[in-house]
Amino acid sequence: MRGTSEPVRFAALGDSVTVGLGDPLPQGGWRGWAVLLGQAIAPPGGLVLDNHARCGALVEDVVTDQLPRALARRPAYASVLVGVNDTLRSDFAIAPIAARLERTVVALRRSGAVVLTASLPDPGRMLRVPEVVRRPLARRIQAVNAVVGRLASAYETVHLDLAGHPSLYDLAMWGVDRIHPSERGHRLLAGLFADGLADRGVPLWRLPEPEPSNPPPSLRAQAHWLATEGTCWMARRARDLLPGLTRLVLTEAWHRLRDQTVRLDERVHAELAQVLPSLAGEYGREPVAGPQ
Repeated sequence: MRGTSEPVRFAALGDSVTVGLGDPLPQGGWRGWAVLLGQAIAPPGGLVLDNHARCGALVEDVVTDQLPRALARRPAYASVLVGVNDTLRSDFAIAPIAARLERTVVALRRSGAVVLTASLPDPGRMLRVPEVVRRPLARRIQAVNAVVGRLASAYETVHLDLAGHPSLYDLAMWGVDRIHPSERGHRLLAGLFADGLADRGVPLWRLPEPEPSNPPPSLRAQAHWLATEGTCWMARRARDLLPGLTRLVLTEAWHRLRDQTVRLDERVHAELAQVLPSLAGEYGREPVAGPQ
């Protein structure tokens, strides 16, 4: 247990997963893994969670909007989970994404925060989509994960390899939309981060409970969510993400017909070969705070 009289701050940056979608509270609203982790770090009143995450957020939104607000509160802990929405954009480019992620991680580390990062799971495996859809998404996800992994190593973040965690692909870990974690999935994420903090010597108040505290949503409740909030969420994402995804799939199909998908793989590998060596270069010249 912490012996401080002043509560510590935890800044959560990211998209709808960090907002808590998929983990509804009985009285309304969302809870999510960040709240569950905060409850594990310190007793009631011992930690203040500033959740800056927004649905549909891109890496650019994190660095330009969420990061300044987080830094102004001088958090002791900060999480950065973002990138899925970027992979669906027609203008996806790994170099600017890498630069923005590095700016975010470095700024938080220099402020003295313990930073939490994670690789992204393969959305195609959760959604059970055809290979022509899954492969281009996986290719981009792997590129983002390579960047985050390099940053985690360079700046000593508490990093989770979610992409390679077998339990994460259990359907029980995902909500009815198969896009956002269920309560069980949010609890898994909170527990993995808690384990990572404990491995760094961070004292915890308690470990997150792995079992859900709320009953699973009934079929009627799931149908109601899809017809109301889920439909609205998908409609918003269709406007800003569907065009890019459509072009991505058409490009993949064109190359598949000509047995040339390896060229798409090589293109991403070439981009990573240019980007990865530059990370921890410009920003890494000045020391960052050590783990707390």
